[in-house]
Amino acid sequence: MQGSRLYVGNLGYSVVSSELETLFSSHGEVTQVSVIEGKGFGFVEMANAADAEKAKDALDGQEFQGRTLKVDEARPRTNREGSRSGSGYRRY
Repeated sequence: MQGSRLYVGNLGYSVVSSELETLFSSHGEVTQVSVIEGKGFGFVEMANAADAEKAKDALDGQEFQGRTLKVDEARPRTNREGSRSGSGYRRY
């Protein structure tokens, strides 16, 4: 694993950042958590790649609040093709 940012999928819509932080902190130092509201996924940033790997190995496939978690290394952020920001798209 190269990065320290994890994608966490299959979350219940009621899950909040503090709950994810508590869950992941037992596997290393958590530096940032963000839950994408109403989407069922979020991101957890660990202090280093070793902690991220440990958390991924421990939590991927585990049950959390009645749902089976999908934990994987987050893909790098990119500008999506066709997005409105910077693409020259204007709405009149």
